[in-house]
Amino acid sequence: MKQRLLSLVLTTSCAMLSWFVAPYALAEELRVLVHNSFSLPKPLLAQFEAQAGVKLSVIKGGDSGELLNKLILTRAQPIADVVFGIDNAQVAKAQAANVIEAYASAPPVRAGAPAVGNGVVAVDYSFVALNYDKAAFAKSGLPLPKTLEELTQPQYRDLLLVQNPATSSPGHVFLLATIAGLGETAAFDWWARMRANGVKVAKGWSEAYYTEFSKNGGTRPLVVSYATSPAAEVFYSKEKITESPTGVLFLKGGVFRQVEGVALIKGGGQHEAAARFIEFMRSPAVQEALQTSMWMFPAEPGTARAEVMRHAVEPASFDSLSSETIAEKDADWVSRWTKMVLK
Repeated sequence: MKQRLLSLVLTTSCAMLSWFVAPYALAEELRVLVHNSFSLPKPLLAQFEAQAGVKLSVIKGGDSGELLNKLILTRAQPIADVVFGIDNAQVAKAQAANVIEAYASAPPVRAGAPAVGNGVVAVDYSFVALNYDKAAFAKSGLPLPKTLEELTQPQYRDLLLVQNPATSSPGHVFLLATIAGLGETAAFDWWARMRANGVKVAKGWSEAYYTEFSKNGGTRPLVVSYATSPAAEVFYSKEKITESPTGVLFLKGGVFRQVEGVALIKGGGQHEAAARFIEFMRSPAVQEALQTSMWMFPAEPGTARAEVMRHAVEPASFDSLSSETIAEKDADWVSRWTKMVLK
């Protein structure tokens, strides 16, 4: 009798355990390739896993340029099913390399709304522009430059810090901004004069902003960053400050609207789950959360803005290049910039 009772208890316990474990043990893996700045609240990701019946495998692939190179190098055997982080400066190259495929249910792009293009669904956007250290400029008494041309003058020598466009996403699109706003010839002439006027080049954004920028202990009071950086400064102060110590300059030829998106990977599996992930990235919960986790503006029209984002101002205008033009000339532009500024 005792053995039968014990057997019944064990059978019941195993059945109950399998009821709890099975959904997770049997959940299929959805591989998501993302750039290094991808960040969403863990409960939000867990909720997607539960609703989609998958286990997310998030693969960090570097910045948008590195991300695309990984896709191209692994296209024979894709390392992921869906990708987030391809932007409007890289999308034509991705399409030409045949590493992404169009999402059939992508919504039509409204006039004026941010778009990535070529089958990539827009998720977020921001503006790469010059940030300045308010305290440093106040202390020096030097007026803020009103044009990029002014930065070539002697009084602004050794003040500007940029990122290398060959290794940094914001550095790359800032180079594109100068070409879009000034024209190719005038842009490279400006860069040559900026080299003579002491422009400093960092490998990436983190090194530039957190080490070399004067607001964080460095020596350079002007740095290429994002229009959303001032909002992040206020947010991470945990209410110690109500006004950002950094400001943003929207100068002609110095502003680029960077739009990031999500896409299906050509040859990747899990199409149904991947499509659900695309819709997830467009959902109100994600569009609201990404504002204070990835510090970007939401691409979906009508999304409520986080309160702290009032410290992030959008420019009235900006210059742009077509993705096809970028794909055609980008490699030559970056090579030319490298020879002119670094060598």
